[in-house]
Amino acid sequence: MGDSTREDVRSYSLGIIAAGVIIAILYWARIVFITAITAMVIALILEPFVGLLTRIRFPRQLATLVVCVVALTALYFAGFTAWNQLSGIANDAPALKENISHAVEAVATRIQKIEDSAGKVFSRNRKPDPPPVATQSQTGKKTSRKTATIPLLPPPPEIIPEVRIHDDRNPIQDYIFSRLDALYQVLLMGSFVPLLVYFMLSWRDHIYKSFLRFFDGPARTTVSQSLQGIAGVARAFVVGNFMIGVLLAMVTSALFAVIHLPYPLLVGTLSGLFSLVPYAGLVLAVLPPLLAGLATGAPSSVLLIALALAAGLHLIAMNVLYPTIVGARVHLNPLVVTFSLMFWGFLWDAAGLVLAIPITAGIKAVCDHVTGLRKYGRFLGD
Repeated sequence: MGDSTREDVRSYSLGIIAAGVIIAILYWARIVFITAITAMVIALILEPFVGLLTRIRFPRQLATLVVCVVALTALYFAGFTAWNQLSGIANDAPALKENISHAVEAVATRIQKIEDSAGKVFSRNRKPDPPPVATQSQTGKKTSRKTATIPLLPPPPEIIPEVRIHDDRNPIQDYIFSRLDALYQVLLMGSFVPLLVYFMLSWRDHIYKSFLRFFDGPARTTVSQSLQGIAGVARAFVVGNFMIGVLLAMVTSALFAVIHLPYPLLVGTLSGLFSLVPYAGLVLAVLPPLLAGLATGAPSSVLLIALALAAGLHLIAMNVLYPTIVGARVHLNPLVVTFSLMFWGFLWDAAGLVLAIPITAGIKAVCDHVTGLRKYGRFLGD
């Protein structure tokens, strides 16, 4: 084995080991990475509002504080409204089981009628069975063909009813107690998100200039271009999805209110936001109006119109709004998107599915601006 071959094997081995170490760190410290990236996403959403205030001579720290306070206030009122809507749905929840049972029974009755009709049609075309053949016995009497006799089985043993002890435990409470450690970590890291967002917005210029001082010469230019590319792609994706989600939530809620679907604000908001989920958006978009209609016993005509509206708005958003607002800046081919959803979903569960596309788009932006990585950027692109 030559020296060049050994060097190639060594470099590939080091690359594989480094990739394994990075994946292990991403999985082990995922709660920290998810918190930091979530704060970055929120900061990108709020950055245009901070920039608007700085243009009218607001200091950046004050502009950031005003925007964060307004965002928290809006989030509080949105949560309060959603809680009221959820309370109403919880009151109607006992009727959900009954309504679903009625719907299932109606579908089963129709299927049974179809089966009966099909059975009648096939029975008309089927030839009748031949009559039993009579045989001559030794006494000269005609008897029918003997049938096999089935021996009688012994009676089953007496079953003593099992005495069950009534269990008053709440399964939701048991699940919360079993996941208390994970819930504590989520709440602890979630409490850092507002602080991270504030400091990312108020100290943005200082952090950007200080980070560039780690590099000299052409490397500084490459890093600056890479950071600008990452910011542009991430802002296009995050802000674009945010705008589409808000627009879908408003339009869907208004249309659900027009057709008198119960709880239109909550159901329309959930349907509009669920439409943005990759691949499963259509199914998730029709799920809130379906459950709300079944829980409250809404008329079938209203339920069908609501499902059609949710599906139609999802198709319009994905085929018209998304390519125009987001797709023009985020150039990722469908195969890479699918693998990124699988990979980040495996590492970070539901949070990975939400953050997979912006992370992959940021990696592509780095590859596009680094000379030695441009071939990988072309591979990731469309």
